[in-house]
Amino acid sequence: MCNLTLLTEGGNDAGVDGIHISEVDDGEFAVTIFQGKYKVKDLRGVANFPENGVQKAVNTVATLFDPAKKIELNDRIAPRVEEIRSLVRDGYIPTVRVVFCNNGAKWNDQAQNWIDQSGFADDQVIWIHYNHDSIVDVLQRKKTVDDSVYLQGKAVIEDFNFRRVLVGKVAVTEIAEFFNRHSDLLLERNVRRYLGLHSNRVNSAIHETLVNKEKKGNFYFLNNGITMICKKFRHNALQGENYQLKLEGMQIINGGQTCKTIQQTLYPSQKQLFDESFENVYVLLHIYELSEDDQDFVRDITYATNSQNPVDLRDLRSNDEIQKQLEIGIKDLGFTYKRKREEGGGGSSVITSSIVAESVLAIWRKRPQQAKFRRKEHFGKLYNVIFNELNAAQALLATMIFRHVENERKRPSMANPPIFLPYASHYISMLVGRKLLADKNLQLSDIDHRNFKNIHDHFESKKSDYHLK
Repeated sequence: MCNLTLLTEGGNDAGVDGIHISEVDDGEFAVTIFQGKYKVKDLRGVANFPENGVQKAVNTVATLFDPAKKIELNDRIAPRVEEIRSLVRDGYIPTVRVVFCNNGAKWNDQAQNWIDQSGFADDQVIWIHYNHDSIVDVLQRKKTVDDSVYLQGKAVIEDFNFRRVLVGKVAVTEIAEFFNRHSDLLLERNVRRYLGLHSNRVNSAIHETLVNKEKKGNFYFLNNGITMICKKFRHNALQGENYQLKLEGMQIINGGQTCKTIQQTLYPSQKQLFDESFENVYVLLHIYELSEDDQDFVRDITYATNSQNPVDLRDLRSNDEIQKQLEIGIKDLGFTYKRKREEGGGGSSVITSSIVAESVLAIWRKRPQQAKFRRKEHFGKLYNVIFNELNAAQALLATMIFRHVENERKRPSMANPPIFLPYASHYISMLVGRKLLADKNLQLSDIDHRNFKNIHDHFESKKSDYHLK
């Protein structure tokens, strides 16, 4: 059933008939633009997608994703474009798919020239043709991948609950070659497509490990591995190790991001093998041999292997020296600092590391937009920005300011609060912090445990006035 909120067709639609914007994932978001053409008089299905339609789409992409360019748009598409531009202004990276739909053939060579001359990066803007044949192909085709994989060293192979299981290790070069041969056919049962190499934190870390001369030899220990299912696998059981496996109907259900990152690291832009040697770099491999009537079980495995509780970056940073020092310093000031996620233990005297990060980034680091919209990166890319040279008194004071402003947002004391109040907590908090420092004639570096009580008491007596101003 069609989602009408995605449709944008009408006057001043910039040649866009539909648009979909994904959620932000690790600094990146996807935008899919649809343009449709339908031949009423010629139903032979041979007419090319109009050249001028392709040219218009090229111009549209160049305009929509540049916040500096002005464009007149109808009421259907204007809010969606402003949403895109707002994300771009905040530093998020868009990946764009332009889908041309018609009841005829693909665009002609001249139209392809418009695409080639656009200058858009191939990994950021993808051009797709979709027609009646595509629909039939999706409905009818049954994709299957049959291939062989060479395992290194010993492997565990056993029958378990009427199914066969294999655990072993495989060279990353073997995985890269797999994807060179079969591409995304191996990921049809995977829960998501590739999230990118440079904009995705986890994939960037995988890449950095692979190209690091000291670390890449330990890649097997540093990566969670790959989970694969197949209809059948065969090997020479007379061998004790180094099996050559023959697999039928293979699919990767977990570890797709690892596989694609390996491929793009070893074969950048589908060029020659990366300069460094990867002969002794391995990754863990699980293979489950499942029958045709195990489809429900396949779904269970896919869900389970992709939905277990992840380790939050906050937890990974919890044992850093700065976090331990903050815990001690905040305790000396009469509060409890929680470095790790855990249940219970709330109250006004309890301060979590996540609220400290959000408050400090908005108030003292003067980045309210990143405090609000980039919470996933507070203990990642923004960690050093937030916590470097931060002491307990500064952290506590920022938290007190932000808590007060948030309370005013939730339960306004003003009779007629301004309409922007529900959206402005982080920015207002920054202004309150600025006013507090000015009133006390202090720099941020002047705040420490010696004058914390005096500054805190002053804030408590003036906080309502600060917020009102």
